[in-house]
Amino acid sequence: MDFNVTFLPLHDFKIMPPAPAILDFLKEHGEEHLLAHWGKLSEKERFSLESQLMTIDWHGVVACKNLVENQDGDRHTMKTPHFSSASTPTCHKLGGEDTASVEALHRGRKSLGAGQVGAILMAGGQGTRLGFNGPKGTFPITTVSKASLFDVLLGRLRAVKKRFGREVPLAIMTSSATDNLTREFLTAANFCGLDSGQVFFFCQGNLPAVDATSHKLFLDDCNHVAVAPDGHGGMLQALAESGGLEWFQRHGCSTLVSFQVDNPLAKPLDPEFIGQHMLSEASLSTQVVPKIDPEERVGVVAEINGVTQIIEYSDLPQNIAAERLQDGRLRFFAGSIAIHAFDRQFLQDVASSSEALPLHLAHKKVPFFDETSQFIQPTRPNAFKFERFIFDLMPLADKVTVVEIDSKEGFAPLKNPSGTPKDSPESVHESLNAYAIRHLKRVGIDVAPGINVELDAASIFDDDDLRIIAQSDVFPNNYIDGPVVIRLT
Repeated sequence: MDFNVTFLPLHDFKIMPPAPAILDFLKEHGEEHLLAHWGKLSEKERFSLESQLMTIDWHGVVACKNLVENQDGDRHTMKTPHFSSASTPTCHKLGGEDTASVEALHRGRKSLGAGQVGAILMAGGQGTRLGFNGPKGTFPITTVSKASLFDVLLGRLRAVKKRFGREVPLAIMTSSATDNLTREFLTAANFCGLDSGQVFFFCQGNLPAVDATSHKLFLDDCNHVAVAPDGHGGMLQALAESGGLEWFQRHGCSTLVSFQVDNPLAKPLDPEFIGQHMLSEASLSTQVVPKIDPEERVGVVAEINGVTQIIEYSDLPQNIAAERLQDGRLRFFAGSIAIHAFDRQFLQDVASSSEALPLHLAHKKVPFFDETSQFIQPTRPNAFKFERFIFDLMPLADKVTVVEIDSKEGFAPLKNPSGTPKDSPESVHESLNAYAIRHLKRVGIDVAPGINVELDAASIFDDDDLRIIAQSDVFPNNYIDGPVVIRLT
């Protein structure tokens, strides 16, 4: 769209004019149209718009516009010639019985028992795609109790404390859309049983959307510039600026794990994973699952000229994505599931450097207010949104360790609404139920066909806890014939 708006000079404002500083930098950036509705706004609305304009990172806006203008020349995509030297790096499989796995398990348990590990939960997303009104973390997901994603994921931290005797300090990243509601939910839920003093909230940043035609910013209300969260890669800057890295340092955490709120099977605090990270002296470690279908919309971990990085699924040509090794595996099989471990000092060093993570753009539909105060719902993409990806830290790391897990054991993402074949509430329920039945059977407890069982995340850490239940005759003949939540008291 084009902006053809006539602006009143400063002396023609019949009401309090915008601050001179705002007028100056809007003129400098060619964004005077953002004041097109100024004369119609209430005093409260004018204050809100001024406040937002003052908090926008205008250097970031310039970077966003430059990326749009240079998109044909540089879209942060990988060019085909590089694939000849690319390969999947060595992956350490979780759950092995070899010496390295046993040593990693021991090291991870020792670190958890010493309180050296902190956690970062990415919880900025809303439940919009699920047809749910609220932060995604508040979505009820378990099969029997209908506990929320927050209940499950924070419950796992309680299970760690129960097993190892030490709290895991937790930083929760929210967004401007979810911050207040997340804090309210967790406060009302008594932080899902965690010590509130061990929980640190921080809010990720926003970046304005840019019109695909005019390369100008939008208003999505008469007194509000259209913005969107800056992606999970915004975590580092937001954590650093909020004092979160120093908070973890005060709590004695030398290793930080990060994970997403939409995966109730996530195991960021798996002792062997943490142990592999620490024994390898990696700056960054990441969990992957075997990619089976080349059409799966998941990025893959690859090594190119000695540098480990993520290739986004959209950047991997179809013919290369389908290539297979002699053992039948895909050439690029290491699917990223957004669970990472970081050396805290590495994050502090990157945060204090001048090297920012690169911006990525996406062509999206962005509703907006036009110059006649009409709210327009576009029918096709009309703008670019921008985000940073946390995996772009990989090329900056001295060493990256890749750990492979079984997808059935640690990956059940909730992305789509009910009724969708994949990554829906129904598919997550199936994964959670299958996980519970499988682990119960390992310790000698059988479940009747068609029955839902739920493992209480806050009290069941691993199969050792289930063995205690199996030996306690809680279930006659170790047989479950009705829906139940299994807890170890």
